[in-house]
Amino acid sequence: MTVYQELQLNQAGSKALIRSCTNRKDKMRHTAIYLFKICLTMAFCMAVVIGFSKIFGNGNSIVGVVVLLCVMAFRFADFGIRTPHAMGALTLMFAILTFGPRLANAGGLVQEFLVNTVCILLLMVLGCHNVVMFNHSTLLLCYLLLYGYDVTGDLYIAMGIGAAATLIVYYRNHRKKVYKRSLGDIFKEFDIHSLRTRWQITMVFGVTTAMLIAGLLHVPRRMWIGIAAMSILVPFHEDAKKRAKSRVPGNIVGCFIFLALYYLLPPSIYNYVGVIGGIGVGLSATYGCQAVFNTFGALSIAVGILGLPGAVFFRIFNNFFGAVYGVLFERGFGRVLDRMSCNGQ
Repeated sequence: MTVYQELQLNQAGSKALIRSCTNRKDKMRHTAIYLFKICLTMAFCMAVVIGFSKIFGNGNSIVGVVVLLCVMAFRFADFGIRTPHAMGALTLMFAILTFGPRLANAGGLVQEFLVNTVCILLLMVLGCHNVVMFNHSTLLLCYLLLYGYDVTGDLYIAMGIGAAATLIVYYRNHRKKVYKRSLGDIFKEFDIHSLRTRWQITMVFGVTTAMLIAGLLHVPRRMWIGIAAMSILVPFHEDAKKRAKSRVPGNIVGCFIFLALYYLLPPSIYNYVGVIGGIGVGLSATYGCQAVFNTFGALSIAVGILGLPGAVFFRIFNNFFGAVYGVLFERGFGRVLDRMSCNGQ
């Protein structure tokens, strides 16, 4: 395996390679490459986010995060359809990401619920047909981030540049793949009797109803609830239960570590706590550890809005609510879909 090939491995792959080494020299070499990859990735991520902030204003820094997520995810993940059709689908999805969250935030709770439902459903159908790629974890996260931060100003230019960059990366990496399925086939295969379609519908209404309830209760940072529910409502039932058991404790541990850092570190370091979390995520190979370190970045921003006690409380509450709701919704809504499927036969 070349150094370049090794740099393409994910955290779990790199750690497995290091564990498989039989002598100290090889282990040190692979460890050094792994750490270099983490530093390289963090440097690239910071450069993109800072670049977007400098060019389009601090209010659009989250757009840099969204573009970064899409570019890095779709280097490897595809949509399971012909490349020209995938390019069209990706263009439509960026249009949804650009205008959907803004429209959802422009009205009351009813408008927000309806817009979120339609937009998330379209993202699920257009981009999540190939279930094993887990594209929902990128597309829905991007949507919820843009919804939660409600960016304005130069959003449309920034998202246009991000769309162009993602399209270029997607075409370069997937143009040689051969698929018979077209964009039209994706809609034809949307069928209530299909397990994939049932999961897509469950994801849509699980996320949107969770945020609707949070809105009715006037809970701040509702996107956290949506993200927590999304992370639980995965295609495979057993994975959902495991994630629920990892996410809530992971967030609680992350909050306590954040509190310790907040009180132990000088104020001049506070802005870098999110970076520390990013490095931690890069070094984490399990979902539970990633949940711990993901907390840092979220709290770093929320402290300025809710204060330290409020940010920590709602980070724990929102994730607990979203995770538990996701588990219960999957069970209850699954029975509803079973009845609908039986009645339709």
